Amino acid sequence: MTAPGPRSGAVSGTPAALAHVNRDTARRVVPLFRPYRAQVAAVVGLIVVTSTIGIINPLLIQVVFNKALFAPGGPNLRLLVILVAIMAIIPIVNGAIGILQTYKTTRVGQLVMRDLRDRLYSHLQTLPLAFFTDTKTGEIQSRLANDVGGVQSVVTTTASTILANVVIFVSTIVAMFILSWQLTIVAVITVPVFFWLTKMVGERRRQVARSTQESLAAMSALSEETLSVSGVLLAKVFGNQARDATRYHEENQRLAGLEVRQQMIGQGFYAIVQSFLSITPAAVYLVAGLLLAHGTAISAGTVVAFTTLQTRLYFPIGQLLQVSVELRSSLALFDRVFEYLDVVPDIVDAPDAVDFPAISSGSRVTLREVHFRYPGAPVDALAGVNLKADPGQLVALVGPSGAGKTTISYLIPRLYDVTGGSVQIDGVDVRHVRQASLAATIGFVTQESYLFHDSILANIRYGRPAASMAEIGEAARAAYIHDRIMEFPDGYDTIVGERGYRLSGGEKQRLAIARVLLHDPRILILDEATSALDTASEREVQKALDALMGSRTTIAIAHRLSTIVNADVINVIDAGRVVESGTHRSLLRQDGVYASLYQEQFEGGKVQWRCPDGDIMADGTIRHRQTQPA
Repeated sequence: MTAPGPRSGAVSGTPAALAHVNRDTARRVVPLFRPYRAQVAAVVGLIVVTSTIGIINPLLIQVVFNKALFAPGGPNLRLLVILVAIMAIIPIVNGAIGILQTYKTTRVGQLVMRDLRDRLYSHLQTLPLAFFTDTKTGEIQSRLANDVGGVQSVVTTTASTILANVVIFVSTIVAMFILSWQLTIVAVITVPVFFWLTKMVGERRRQVARSTQESLAAMSALSEETLSVSGVLLAKVFGNQARDATRYHEENQRLAGLEVRQQMIGQGFYAIVQSFLSITPAAVYLVAGLLLAHGTAISAGTVVAFTTLQTRLYFPIGQLLQVSVELRSSLALFDRVFEYLDVVPDIVDAPDAVDFPAISSGSRVTLREVHFRYPGAPVDALAGVNLKADPGQLVALVGPSGAGKTTISYLIPRLYDVTGGSVQIDGVDVRHVRQASLAATIGFVTQESYLFHDSILANIRYGRPAASMAEIGEAARAAYIHDRIMEFPDGYDTIVGERGYRLSGGEKQRLAIARVLLHDPRILILDEATSALDTASEREVQKALDALMGSRTTIAIAHRLSTIVNADVINVIDAGRVVESGTHRSLLRQDGVYASLYQEQFEGGKVQWRCPDGDIMADGTIRHRQTQPA
């Protein structure tokens, strides 16, 4: 039986069900900085210093004009030299502090980014299998790479930029009021309008930013599916390269349009703002003239110092407007990251969960009145299944495709939880066993074992990362793969390629068996472990499987009955129920479902052993199958 296909809504809170945008996103970002309070405090202090020190020079300009250049008794050169020296030193000091501030800010931001990536990846590892059957791998990769990467500027520079510009704005307003409250009113009267317009533009850009990230995710999913080894092979054998390229082009075209919209939204607004900010100094000169005409005393130094401060005021206003829009766009990315973080794992350790004791023999596996329905499915996949596998036994599950065999294999290691009844190991419900202990107890060998694009050594050692080279070699010998490994020029350092494509099917299976042997589980689950192999490879893998089974409890799922005729117990699964149970001979005598399957596969006893490339007949001859011409 193949693994169950994707079903929408298999996990409560999966991305398909997460349509709303969390309005508290901004409040959720702040706690990310909590572990780095001291560093953040240092950054804030540096920002305050660099932002306020900048008002010193404009204020000194007033003194330069009124007390040094145009002093009542003539220019005061001594005071002028002192003031000019101070004005020259201040930018140097400010620049040095700014370098330190940039380092501190970047370091804190990168630490927060590291924590966010780790948190998201670790959380994804806790989610149930159903989440991953419902979600494209490319979509998950996009959340980890594009979305988390997209918020990097927010946590590294945007927060500090906002704080710096706020401090600049406030300190400048204070300095301007000191110089002239009348001119200050003229300078800031239109600022609230700009902030209101910014909010409107920001909301629109946030929507477009979210659509942009969704398009990026779709492209990542498409490229991950079509540019993997399997995807490229499929496209070539079906001649669909042009079709896949067209699909990619269409999504790429959509992404390009969204990127243009994201950049252009608000550009007209910014042009108006910049024009207005450039014109406003002229209004200050006009108001200063009117004040002088009506007898208000305003010195030339005050006007020059004020216009200098005014440019310092408008720069942070423009920066805050721009950053505000960018921040709102980035919140859309945070929304997508938090969507995954908000998915609650369905399968967690119970408060009273226990560990299995360390024993060397197999364990008893018992299913009692097990019912199971995949989320969103109309009917139960299993309906009242009862079966048992004792230590040292080989228990087989056979039956037509879709009967529920693989579903049973998923429930034993608790990849899914039963919806009724219980799965027990040595009398303990698996829901009351710590997941780490359960994983250490059970080993899986599937029809298509997954290998990493890494060395043979790394792939075997995945079964027990702390294993020594001697233990790895022992596992490889037991799996009948050591000699083959040593034939490669690089031996155990040979890179197996994407999903092990540099190895044959039999070699991949034996590597997987070596990995499970190193893992040393008490319970072994074999899911069609040899069905895709040729006769020679099957014999080699079967020898490795015999070594792997040993005294372990083995549950084997098989379509090819020749691989399980010697099983201690054969359970026939049909429509989610155990309809027959017994040995090979007793089931043949019952003349039921198993007998029918046997007759179909072995032609009433004429065929003794059926293999992918031929049949071993009862008289010992071999009947090879030949492919019919097209």
